[in-house]
This record gives sequence, structure tokens and C-alpha cells, in this order.
Amino acid sequence: MDAICLKFLSFVWCLFVVVVSHVSAQASCDNSKGNYTSNSTYHNNLNTLLSSFYSRTEINYGFYNFSYGQGTDKVYAIWLCRGDITQDKCLGFLNQSRVTLAQQCPNQKEAIFWTGECMLRYSNRSIFGLMENQPTVELLYTLNVTGSVDQFNEALQNLMRNLTAIAASGDSRRKYATGSAPAPNFKTIYGLTQCTPDLSSEDCTKCLDEAISKIPDCCSGKAGGNVLKPSCRIRFDPYSYYGPTIKLDTDAPPPSPSTNVTSSQGKSNTVTRTVIAIAVPVAGVVLALALFCIFQRVRKPRKKIQNEITFAESLQFNFDTIRVATNEFADSNKLGEGGFGAVYIGQLSNGQEIAVKRLSRDSGQGDIEFKNEVLLVAKLQHRNLVRLLGFCLEGRERLLVYEFVPNKSLDYFIFDPIKKMLLNWQNRYKIIGGIARGILYLHEDSRLRIIHRDLKASNILLDEDMLPKISDFGLARLVHIDQTQENTSRVVGTYGYMAPEYAIYGQFSAKSDVFSFGVLLLEIVSGKKNSGIHRGENMEDLLTFTWRNWRDGTATNIVDPTLDNGSRDEKMRCIHIGLLCVQENVAARPTMASVVLMLNSYSLTLPVPSEPAFVVDSRTRSLPNMLSSSTHNSGETRSSESTHNSVNKASITEPAANTTQDYQYFCDFTNRGNYTANSTYHTNLNTLLSTLISNTEIDYGFYNFTNGENTDKVYAIGLCRGDVKPEECRSCLNGSRANLTQLCPNRKEAIGWYENEKCMLRYSDRSIFSLMETGPAYYAHNTINATDLDQFNRSLSSLLRDLKSQAASGDSRLKYGVGNISIPDDKVIYGLVQCTPDLSGSDCDDCLAQSIERIPIDCCKDSKGGRVVRPSCSMRFETSYHFYGPTAYTPPPSTSTTSEGMHSLQFLCIVTKTI
Repeated sequence: MDAICLKFLSFVWCLFVVVVSHVSAQASCDNSKGNYTSNSTYHNNLNTLLSSFYSRTEINYGFYNFSYGQGTDKVYAIWLCRGDITQDKCLGFLNQSRVTLAQQCPNQKEAIFWTGECMLRYSNRSIFGLMENQPTVELLYTLNVTGSVDQFNEALQNLMRNLTAIAASGDSRRKYATGSAPAPNFKTIYGLTQCTPDLSSEDCTKCLDEAISKIPDCCSGKAGGNVLKPSCRIRFDPYSYYGPTIKLDTDAPPPSPSTNVTSSQGKSNTVTRTVIAIAVPVAGVVLALALFCIFQRVRKPRKKIQNEITFAESLQFNFDTIRVATNEFADSNKLGEGGFGAVYIGQLSNGQEIAVKRLSRDSGQGDIEFKNEVLLVAKLQHRNLVRLLGFCLEGRERLLVYEFVPNKSLDYFIFDPIKKMLLNWQNRYKIIGGIARGILYLHEDSRLRIIHRDLKASNILLDEDMLPKISDFGLARLVHIDQTQENTSRVVGTYGYMAPEYAIYGQFSAKSDVFSFGVLLLEIVSGKKNSGIHRGENMEDLLTFTWRNWRDGTATNIVDPTLDNGSRDEKMRCIHIGLLCVQENVAARPTMASVVLMLNSYSLTLPVPSEPAFVVDSRTRSLPNMLSSSTHNSGETRSSESTHNSVNKASITEPAANTTQDYQYFCDFTNRGNYTANSTYHTNLNTLLSTLISNTEIDYGFYNFTNGENTDKVYAIGLCRGDVKPEECRSCLNGSRANLTQLCPNRKEAIGWYENEKCMLRYSDRSIFSLMETGPAYYAHNTINATDLDQFNRSLSSLLRDLKSQAASGDSRLKYGVGNISIPDDKVIYGLVQCTPDLSGSDCDDCLAQSIERIPIDCCKDSKGGRVVRPSCSMRFETSYHFYGPTAYTPPPSTSTTSEGMHSLQFLCIVTKTI
């Protein structure tokens, strides 16, 4: 029955395609660009160019953009097919379109032709990468909406908005989306959006938004319509007119256009036409038959579920089999150990070598999550990904069985002064390309969209041919195909490879992996770890080192000195691509599809990179000076999150804290730029800070004000510790103001902590109110270790957990908690936690939870005292040192605050006059 349905549907669909193609074919000829004469050079170049499309058999994604010729006779052409059109049909439509266009637009140098499936466009000017809205053709159907027009329009708008987001998130091969939504009277709306894939995601969104805005003018009250533009198209109908989207090849990178990409404005030339939808009866037959065939299939979900179970069972290993294979998990079989457990080499009874990851029992992964991860990773098949052979789940044992990759991990070679010489430039270039293709598969070419979140040198394994395989998917996240970004309150991964938006705000996306790839690429080219490079007595991170040399024209200094052979151009291009990947602006980073294209096409001109995220400039205090600062008599040592205290410690991609006379501060930590002296911004900043410290109405130690408008608007926060009295608080903030504006001259954004964190002052040209921001941060620890560590750590954990709850339950004026707990030998641990009170209770809890998690990692493991200080929260503990006083502010029984928890300077002035 299925075969009959499929054959009949195919026949009717072919008939339907022919009908609709003739209905919706539209041409536009532009006489303003001039004409060519028959058999002229331009004419011959045009024919040669269009004919060459047929020979580009490597393109199977329906987008061709090439140029041919020189000077004024150069021709640029774009041929774009719908995402459900096969390669053969696409080229067949091209032949029909070029003939028709030549008839309708004879001798015009610029013309465009749309059919229901494709678009052909050519010109004597560059048209690649340009978002052009004109000419526009609007097509509507005479069939009216049945039922409520308002409900129909609302459903249509929601559908098209969703499809716009999906299309705009596509790669440089395809920006296309289809979908459906229920409409009134039990009807269905079928929608389609498509952009030329050489557009940026932002331009694609703009073009589709413009097309959607035309719907009320062209098709109000109609059940279907089209808006056709040179750069995008939309369509909606009461029947399903598209087929399944053609799957993209796994490894084929898109070819580059043969011209540079620029930006331009479109022309104004809109054409509106009315088309009778004669295909509706045919569509009705298609829809009815489709529903029948679907009905035949709906009874088969049980079989699919059973297949999933069978698939999982086929991957399961017996524990005894693995135990024997690994020689009882002998130490001699151990290959290494990571955050999730140890890895052993083993050999099955058939002689096959395997790698077994034995997850630690406190890895935090439950049985269901473990099985889901197995099913996820097992479906990933790519030559640049380590292949999962199976798993074992017996009792408390959780084991993952992978193919054995013999040559260890990438970091084993490139960071060793001797072994790195085994990787010449040819090897390294292949490794870079292989990693890029593996990530591209995860992001776009698999049936899923997966963000790895822990790309680093130690997670790249090398096979017997030194080809890379990405491993360790313990932190990978599966996201919906139409999602561009997700958030998490628990940041996991390896600092130094983390994108700034992920490390600070918990926001991750495919561009987070792009950032990690950029760091990894620069490590491969330079042979240096990202965690620190000596520069005389000072130390700078790899991104700062790379940017400084790139900016100064000494990029050859970045390249590993052992790479004396190999293409210099390839090395420089790789450094260029690496810098594009580590830009702070997420949107400016290329997609992995673009990266693969850049690595494989030298005709593509690369954009100019902007400064990488968190580059530390020459005014930052050097590492030895920073680490030598101390406070009172506790033997305390301070460090920022970017401080590389040990070669074994993971690096942090945040700026180093500057230290001067018990004052820790960061300047321009999110690259907001500078203001000029005596500018409007400068005046607004001075006015705002003066107002803040002179405000005597606030007695709870929290000030959040704004001053100015638009780009000159300044936001400021002043926060005093909960035991600091109002007059002392204002005095502390005044001292901080003098220090911060002097130490961070002309910087639009800065933050500083004064007098042992008695107060924090922060300002920026962006809104910083009610945001949970965990970076930049700095740590401090007591150099004396605690005794009876198990008891000490249990007591400390219990104390901080209670204080965290106490602070998170505070109101919009004070989120603060202090307390103590007794430990053996008549000692006491004193603790203090605080959040900016404009945070929600859950954000305060998350911020403090992340700070407490840093204690055994970066801050103060086994120490008698320590601090973690962040913009949105802080935490401190000391042993036998009562460092805080009585709480200075007691909240009244009931409070009345503004909904946003912030005050504006203008509102404050009005209230003062009223009083």
C-alpha cells in the first residue's frame, strides 16, 4: 500500500509542479543597467557562465554564484533552487529558465527570473552577498480565507516569523525553511521562507521581515500568496506544495564566490500582479491522498520505539567482557584520567582494540541521561569523530566503549618541545581542516544540531595517519534545529577555550564552539598553550600575544619556530581565520561552514578581524606584581580568573585584575571602548557618580542610577557590604570613584572593589541592572592550609550553603548573609555572602553557587580563608578571624520598590524638589 501511495503521490506531484511553475513564473528586466549586443563579449561571457553551472557537479545544495569575464564585460550570476529540489531537477529548471529569460529580457545586462522552484539572476555588477529588496513581485490567490481573518493573520504571522528564524540560522549553502500551522475552520497554512545563502543571518532576517510586511498590502484576506525579491522569497498556501528538504552532504564545503562580498542598497521598483490559483483542485487531491497515506503509517510508532530499544540493546556490552578486555582495569592499561573518569585500553576476544571510559561514580549523570547520551553519540558517524562502539550499565558501573585511536591526543604532540616536531605543517593543516569538518558535521550536517562545549587539544585524538577525531561528548548539548542560542546557569567546560558570552553569562551556541575552535587553531599554528606565554618578565595569554603581533605586522612571530617548511600563506591565512573565530562579537564570528570554505578557497577574501575577546592591553599590571599583593595579616594571595598560577591549571579567558593599594579593578572588560575627555558621556559619568555618593536618602548601601540618553547614557551601581554604615559607605564609594576614574581613564566601562571589598563601584554604557554577571572575577586565598580537611570542608560547605539561602531570600535592597560554624580545636569558620539586590532570588542563588564551586578549583582549596569576588555577587570565609561587623541595615516589615528595582537620576531630582 505504501508503494502505491508513493507512486501515485509522485505522479500527482509532478503534474502539480508543472502547473504551479507556469503560474508563478515571473521576469523582471532592468533597462537602467544598459544592453548588450548579440554575440558581443558580454553575451558570450553570459552564455559561457550559465553553461558552466552544469559542470559544477560538486554542488548539490542548489545554490550557484559565479562570475566570468573581465572589466565591463564581466558577468555575475546567481542560480538558486528551493531546498526540496534535487540536483538534476535544479539544473533542468536552469535550462528552462535561461531560455525563457533570454526571450523575455533580450539583450538586457541585468535581469531576474522566478519560478515556483528557482530563481535565475545575472548582472554586470557584483550581486553576491548583497541584501536587495527590489524589484519585488507580489502574487496572490483568488481563494479567500474561510473563517476569522484575524485568527488566520495571527497564525500566518507566527508561522512566518518562526520560519524566518530557521532560514536565517542556515549556513552558507542553504537558508531555507518550511512548515505549517493550524488555521481557522480546521484548515492548515503551509509556509516557506528562503534567502540566498550568501547573505548574513541578519540580512536574511531583514529581507524576510520586509517580505512579510508586504502581506497585508498584497494578500489581505487571501488564503495564499507569494512575495518574491532578489535576495529572498516567502510563500504561504492552504495546501502543501513543497517536498522533503534535500539533505546536505556531510563533508562537501560550499565553493566560494569569485568576487569579494560588499554591501549595497537595493533599487525601488515594485511589481504587483494577481494570479488565479488554478492549482488548488490538484492540491486538494494531493492533500487528500497524503492524509490517507499518513493514516496508513500512524499505526507504526510502536515499531519505531521498538527499533530504538533494539538499537540500544545492540550497543550494550557485558561488564565481565569489558573487565576481561581491560585486564581488570589495571593501572598498566590506563591511558589517562579526566573530569568524568579514567580511560583504559582494552582488547576484545576478537582482537579488536577498544578504549573504555569508566565514568566516576560522582560524575552526576543518571541512568536515563547516560542512555540518552549513548543513543545520541552512537548516531553520529563521521570520519573526524571518535566512534562509539557501545556501553555498559550494570549496577553502579557506567562504561563507554569507543574505537581505540592509537596516537593519543593532540596536546601530547603540539605542547611538547620534542614531539611537536613530528607534526609538520602538512600534518597540522590536515588536522585543522579535519577538526573544522567534524564540528561542521555536529552543527549542521548531522540529523541533529549538537554543540560540543568542550573543544580543546586534549579532546582531539589522532589516528594512525595523524588525522583528527573529536572526542569526549560528556558536555555536548543537543539543541533544536531552529534555536540559535541557549542559556545555562551552570557553566562547564575548560576555561581558556570558553567563549566570553558563555563564561560570563552562560549563553552558548554554535558560535561558542567556533570560539573554541579559533583558540585551538591558534594553538596548533603557534605550538603554544593558551594559558600563558612569557614576554620578558611578564606573561600574556595566547590571544593577546597573537593580536599584538598581528596588529604590529609581526604575525610570523606567532608561527611555531619548528615549522620551517610549508606554505607561509596557509599559515598566515590560518592565523587570520583563528582571529575571526575569537572575536568578542558573536555575530561577527564565522559559522563553521564559512570556516571550512575559508580553509579550502583562496579566492575568498577574508574580513578584517576585530580585537579578540578579553585582550589585555599594555596598561595591565604584569603578572608578578599582581600576584604579590596582600591584605592585612592573613597571608592572603590574590589572583584574577585570567591568572595562570600553574602550567597545569586551566586558563580563563577573562582579563587580569589590576591591583593597587588594596584596590582591585578591571577596565573595559567587555571592550566597550573609550570616551573622549569633556565629551557628553564624560560629563554624564561625572554627574552620575557625584549624585550617587551625595545621596543621603539611601541607607541600605545599594545605588543604581542612570544619566543621559542613547549612546551617551551611563549606568552605575554602587554596593556596600551589609555591615557598612551609610556614611562609611558613601566615603568608600567616593574613594573608589577617585581611584577608578584615574586608573581607567576614558574607559566607558570599569569596575572596582575598595578596602577589602567594603564597597564595589561599577559603571558602563550598557544596562547592567538586574543582570547576573559572573565575570570578570578575582580570587584571593589564605596561604595557610586548614587541618583535618575532611571535617573543615564539610563544615565550610554547610555554612556557605546556609548563607547562600539567606542572601537569596533577601529583598530588593539587601541580599546579604553572614554566619559562623564551629570546627574542632575550638576554631570557628566565619562566612559572608552578598548579591547585588536587584537580582532575583534564583539569580542570586545561581551566582553564589557558581562562586562556591570555584573554591576547590581556582580559589582556595584546603585554605583557611578565601574569597571569590564577582560583579553580581561575592563570597568570603576566614578561620578564627571575625572580619565583619553587625549588619548596618534592617529591612522594614513591608517594602515598596519600583518594579525594575532601579532609579533614574531624573526621577530622583523630581522627588527631591517635591520634598
